[in-house]
Amino acid sequence: MDYVSALVPPVVMAVFFTVVVRAIIKSQGGPNKAKEDAAVDEVLARAESATQAPHGSGA
Repeated sequence: MDYVSALVPPVVMAVFFTVVVRAIIKSQGGPNKAKEDAAVDEVLARAESATQAPHGSGA
């Protein structure tokens, strides 16, 4: 029975890892992709406008 107790933790870890990877893969693309792309575009636009503002307002 020692071999069963030795094999249980790696099997549990493998199952958990598989579930996590499947969840990550399922969350890619689809409606989530549009939301993520919009958020990134917004952040980039804010960063770009923030870097351009000080240069244009010089005295």
